[in-house]
Amino acid sequence: MNFEMTPSAEKFIRLMLRADGDAASGFRLVLSPGGCSGLSAEISVSRTPASGDAVVERNGVRLFLPAESRLLLDGVTIDFADTAAQTGLVFRDPKATTCSSHAAPTPLS
Repeated sequence: MNFEMTPSAEKFIRLMLRADGDAASGFRLVLSPGGCSGLSAEISVSRTPASGDAVVERNGVRLFLPAESRLLLDGVTIDFADTAAQTGLVFRDPKATTCSSHAAPTPLS
């Protein structure tokens, strides 16, 4: 699977896993077309992957990714932003052309 995850995104995901899960939990990332980068996301911590999810491990972080999310993540960098304008995961997609910032914040709730 061809996507990158920055250290700040990895740190955010680890914090979410510690707060809402246990050692067996994973971070479920459901992407859909939309948002400034061309992607919007629903995130959750889950003990087991949903039916059809692939389990992808990066640096010890388990991601649960449905089929559409795997396709949409191709070539994308997952980052984390904490600014006055946005807090949450940011998806940097070099293929996106809808906005000049190429960033779509994901709410923390």
